[in-house]
Amino acid sequence: MATARSHKGTVKERAKRIRATRREPMAKVDTAWLRMERPTNPMMITGVLMFAEAMSVADLRRVIKQRWLAYRRFRQKAVDTASGAFWQTDNDLDLDWHVQLTALPGRGGKRSLERLASQLASTPLDTGRPLWQFHLVERYDGGSALIARIHHSYADGIALVQVLLSLTDTTREPAKGSNLQQAWLKQDGVEVARRVGAAERYMKLGTKVVEKGMEMYRDPTLAAVLAKEGGEIGRELLHAVTLPDDPPSLLRGRLGVSKRVAWAEPLDLEEVKAVGRACECTVNDVLMATAAGALRQYMIERGDNVDGLTLRATVPVNLRPLEHARKLGNHFGLVFLELPVGEGNPIRRVERVAECMNGLKNSRQAIVSFGLLAALGMAPTAVQSLALDLFSRKATVVATNVPGPPQTLYMAGCALREMMFWVPQTGSIGVGISILSYNGRVHFGLIADAKLIPDPDSVIQRFGSEFDKLLYLSLMSDWDARLDGYSADALLSEETRRAIDFLVS
Repeated sequence: MATARSHKGTVKERAKRIRATRREPMAKVDTAWLRMERPTNPMMITGVLMFAEAMSVADLRRVIKQRWLAYRRFRQKAVDTASGAFWQTDNDLDLDWHVQLTALPGRGGKRSLERLASQLASTPLDTGRPLWQFHLVERYDGGSALIARIHHSYADGIALVQVLLSLTDTTREPAKGSNLQQAWLKQDGVEVARRVGAAERYMKLGTKVVEKGMEMYRDPTLAAVLAKEGGEIGRELLHAVTLPDDPPSLLRGRLGVSKRVAWAEPLDLEEVKAVGRACECTVNDVLMATAAGALRQYMIERGDNVDGLTLRATVPVNLRPLEHARKLGNHFGLVFLELPVGEGNPIRRVERVAECMNGLKNSRQAIVSFGLLAALGMAPTAVQSLALDLFSRKATVVATNVPGPPQTLYMAGCALREMMFWVPQTGSIGVGISILSYNGRVHFGLIADAKLIPDPDSVIQRFGSEFDKLLYLSLMSDWDARLDGYSADALLSEETRRAIDFLVS
């Protein structure tokens, strides 16, 4: 009997070892993001979370072990070979290495945390381990701070934000089964998607895009996309290839290996919505126009000529039903959004951003870019590099806007006060803008190559003043009198015109 049990145990152990060493092929799009890694642009999504109370590293490790490692993918490391990339379980996963206690440099305030986040955003992850790491600052601003770094090959930003939020709870001491992780697993992602607030935002891009995204989720190859979309996709592909390079500016140039990050004082979300209603556009339009205004003022101060200048930002678009986000992987496309930094009129900037975004909602740019990424994942490295350089020259900025939960969340019993994240830039792009709403406030973050923007605080501090201009003009104007076919400029009162001249001078 003992021999039988021993034999049974041996069989189970052998099966476990086989499963542990089995190679799982990596999706082609994920492979493309893995191979985009460069010394000048590490392919990491970096997040900063600030808590109202001090969190211990022991409590954090317990949460990571129970919830983060519940996702099998995070127990796997990425292995790239000439014949393809694959996932393999790390049987020697060292949680103490992946979850570290870190001290702030200098005096320990916001600037010190920004410097630490900058240093970590510039440092590639260890390719011999699963490509993620958490750095806890136990004491920061009366509470604590957490810097998370996850490689883009694991998942896109939309999915990773949701996974990070699944580490949190809706109460400080949740009852059994009341955390977001449980809600997600029980309801296949729908409840988390609602709490994150992403459903409404991304569905506005059109049901057809989501439907096509689901088709690519099942068959993510360029050939399949072209076959299903036909001539319309072909025209969009031709447009993407023949799109001229973005114009030269101080925001483009030879990249270094150091990143700089900074974040602004948050805006009131209700005020942003009020401006959107006044301008008859979306919250996203208002925020992207605000970002364009902040870049404009910074460039003028640095002596750059911005007259008539329009820069492009690559913006990620979700291409899958949100309930599939917990399956991880990259399922998004990219569109080119025009940022009218040469436009001095704040209202006109909002109009131009809204006009461009409305055009993108009916385009196939996101589908084309997803198909191209899938194709690049199968292409030789040299071809990948050429294609990456070609497309990264067509934009100056990477911009993301992710709506977060409307209520306070808790991790390990600590209230989450603020959070910000940055997606990586690709190729020759050296500037990234991140917008995240949480608990009724909107957070702006900037990441940039240190050679291009050595002083990101000089940019980030302008977000608030640029939004104040829009808020002031919205409050002064009789927007109920807006007529179809008239621009905002035609409806401004003489008093408001003088206000605009004063504000933008």
